[in-house]
This record gives sequence, C-alpha cells and structure tokens, in this order.
Amino acid sequence: MQKIYLSQFGYLPASARNPSLGGLLDASTWTKAVQDFQSFAGLNVTGELDEETMQLMSLPRCGVRDKVGFGSDNRSKRYALQGSRWRVKGLTYKISKYPKRLKRADVDAEILRAFSVWSEFTDLTFTPKTTGPVHIEIKFVESEHGDGDAFDGMGGTLAHAFFPVFGGDAHFDDAELWTIGSPRGTNLFQVAAHEFGHSLGLSHSDVRSALMAPFYRGFEPVFKLDSDDVLAIQALYGKRTTQGGNGLNPTSGGAYPKTTQKPVFSPPKTPRDDQLCKDPKIDALFNSADGETYAFKGNKYYRLTENSVADGYPKSISDGWPGLPGDIDAAFTYKNGKTYFFKGTKYWRYNGRSVDGDYPKEISEGFTGVPDHLDAAMVWGGNGKIYFFKGSKFWRFDPLKRPPVKSSYPKPISNWEGLPNSLDAALQYTNGYTYFFKGDKYYRFNDRTFAVDYADPPFPRPSGHWWFGCKNTPSTTGNIMDNTEESNLPSSYNYDDNDDALLFDAAFVPLHTLWLILLSLAIHYSIAWLEYDI
Repeated sequence: MQKIYLSQFGYLPASARNPSLGGLLDASTWTKAVQDFQSFAGLNVTGELDEETMQLMSLPRCGVRDKVGFGSDNRSKRYALQGSRWRVKGLTYKISKYPKRLKRADVDAEILRAFSVWSEFTDLTFTPKTTGPVHIEIKFVESEHGDGDAFDGMGGTLAHAFFPVFGGDAHFDDAELWTIGSPRGTNLFQVAAHEFGHSLGLSHSDVRSALMAPFYRGFEPVFKLDSDDVLAIQALYGKRTTQGGNGLNPTSGGAYPKTTQKPVFSPPKTPRDDQLCKDPKIDALFNSADGETYAFKGNKYYRLTENSVADGYPKSISDGWPGLPGDIDAAFTYKNGKTYFFKGTKYWRYNGRSVDGDYPKEISEGFTGVPDHLDAAMVWGGNGKIYFFKGSKFWRFDPLKRPPVKSSYPKPISNWEGLPNSLDAALQYTNGYTYFFKGDKYYRFNDRTFAVDYADPPFPRPSGHWWFGCKNTPSTTGNIMDNTEESNLPSSYNYDDNDDALLFDAAFVPLHTLWLILLSLAIHYSIAWLEYDI
C-alpha cells in the first residue's frame, strides 16, 4: 500500500502501483522515495517507514500529486513559471452536481467563500453560473467518475482538481461527510479553498502552515491564508490593485497542516556537474515512457527535475542505456513506449533501458525519407506525428502512412515562426508547450499561435538558468532576476511571464475528463494543420 501511495503522489514511478512489479523496485529507489516524502512532509528523514511516517500517510488528503513530475522538486521556481494559469482574471464557475447531505444554498455560500480566499489578495473575480460554459466546473461524485482518478470512499483522498491547462475543474468525493462550520466530518470550506488553489495553477506547498499543503488536519474555526500562499498566487496573477474582489471575506473555516522545507520560490539548486553550466548546449532532450525528462550531452546524461538537475547526475550513457554510444544527434519516445535514439546514419530502439534486438539499424531502413545526421527530433502533441529537423529544413514522419514522409517535404523551419535553423534538441514538455534548444538558449513555442511565444523575459532564454538550475548564469539577456524583483513586478508582468496554460485564455470549455481535453486539442490542432500545413 505504501508503494501505491508514494507512486500516486509522485514519489515513485507509475509502475510501482502494480503490485506484481513491486519486487522489481530496487532498494535505493524505495529509500529515496521515502526520504523525499519525509523531507517534503517535514518529518525526520530516515528512509524508513517509521510510525510517524505511516501516521502521516494515513491522514485524509488532497488527491493531487505532491510532486508534479516523478523526481521533481515540489513547486520549484521553474515549475511555478512553467505551470499553468488563466490568462483572464474574471473567471466563472458552476456546481454541476451537489453533495447529497447539504443544502444547495449552504454549498453555494461555502464555495463562494472559498473562492474569495484567493480574490482577497489578487484582482481575480469569480462569478457563479447555473448554465452554459464556465471556466471551473465543480462536482461532488463518488468512486470512478470519468476522469481516470477514482475516489476511495470515506477518508483517504478527499478531492482533487485540475490545473488550468487541464481545464481547472474540481471534484469532491461525495462519500465524505461534508460539513459546514462544524468539527464533525470534513470541512467543505477549507478543502474547497485548497482545491481552487489547484484550479488557479498552484501545486502543493511544503510549508506546513500553507493552505496548499496537501494533508487535511481537521476543522479550525479561525482561517488565515499563509504568506506562502499569498506569494504563490500573486506570482501568477499579480497583487490586488482594486477595492473590489469577489465573494465574502472568510471569517471561519480551516487550514491545512504544516510541513517544513524550502519556500515555494527558492532559487533552483546548482546541479552536481558544473560543465553543463559552463556550456549548456545539449545533444538531445526527451521524455521517457515513465515520465522522466533526460538531457544528453557528449557521453553523459542528466535527469531533469522541475527546476534543475537531479542529485547524482550526470551519469554515463553507456551505463544508463547499455549499447548506446555518446554524442547522440536526436531522441524521442513514441506513443508505443519505445525510445528512439539517432546518431549519424543509424538509430537505436530501446524498451526502457534495454535495446531491442537487431539494433542499431540504418535510418534509411526504419525511417524512409528522413535524412541522416539529424539535429533534433520530437513527437508533436498536436497530431502525434514525428518531426525531424536538420539545418534549415524539417520532415514530418507518419508511420501509418505510405510513404511515411509526403513528397511535399522537407519544408523550411521558418514555417515554425521565430525558430532558428540548426537546432540542437526539441521536445513537448509535460505542461503542453513545445520547447526548442539551440546553443545555450531555448525557445518556447506556442502551438496555438504557431509562433515562438511572447513573454517577459522574452524568448530565447538561457537554458542553463531556466532548465539546469545554474545560479551563475543569467536568467535573461541581462542580469539574473532575483525573487524579490520577480514578486514585485507589475501585475501585467506577473500575468504574462510564466510558462503556463496552453489554451485556456479567454475562450473556455467545461472539460470533465482528460480524454475530452485531448479531443478538444485534436480539433484545435486540426485547424492549425490546415492553416500551416506542417
């Protein structure tokens, strides 16, 4: 059960949820996962499942992962900048399914009060609706409810919510005994205020007094939003500049329990290998089938967290992927779970860390129509096709078509507005954006506008600072922007400079499940393919 728990909340890979695979989990990975949980929760870090650790694991809690990516640092600076937020400040919501044991009017009042927690410190406004499309849809449901993340009955997981990039909806387990202003049951106000933090783009905090800490500690009659929560929400939406605000100022409710560690916006850690900071140019970058992000450089590879390089890296490519040479040209993981590496005229196919039989093979044999000596490769989320880049050209490869590369290719990279020629690496990151790397810089590509994204600081940005956690490299073309300067920027800058929601600007659709999100993305991208013919 502990393995399932640690996997569910981001401390172990998803494979750990399969009991039949439990024996394959090596001792060091298990110990590191327990240590990470203990560190996040402010416990004595022993790596052992002691009584204190087990007791905390048994507490009711939010169902959102503590660590957004396995092995990542919680709510690290780069995650806050690359996580998602709404681009409009006037948001709407509706309760499409009410709890069974509370009056609707009472629920309406508590939900409005929970939203007002966040409008008190920002210019966000929240307007309830009863029909039509809204930004945030709220449901009280039980067990499996269509989003692939089933509730577990009373206790355990209380609720979960989606970040703006995934629609912002909030689901509450109706098997809980939801109560209002009472020490009995589970307090609706405090849980709702926490979940709406996720709906607005905040992940879990490791500050014990923060509302966005993940564990529920019971009803408390006096509520005050922690400074950690205030800094986080204002980093996304700016400080409040109006006298207005939506909702009632909360005077009662609850708070979430504490954990202690670093604050949300602490600077990224310096990676163990200074060479990557001296020369941030990389050979390849890809997401593995287990959700990790790896960067290759020379004969070394690095596992990336949300803001830096993971402890213990770099490592030798030959140790991590036996049989694979260094100085890789390009790499990507396809939807079949296989990872493909390219070098010169050859390519290798790996299942996890094991090379498949009869590899390497010639690129001309397995990827007909694709050139040798590539610069970069990626699977684009817009259409699931594989894109290869070399020099000033790119090729689109569809393994289901014959021929897999249409006669109209190659096409100029200039079709991807704002991108340079001769790229080094490319990937679609977990936040839905596509990133391109060249030299010591990277570009964030907006698939909606089909151009390099507009932001402040502008792109390209130094990859050493923003991706590899290099403290002694600039964050922009000028000096490093420290945390104080960043938090004190005008609201328009705080509002625009984050790597954030891919699609949900002014237009919005009530998205109930991830497959509906993907369906809407497919429809959206089909228009882009026709317009840009990529």
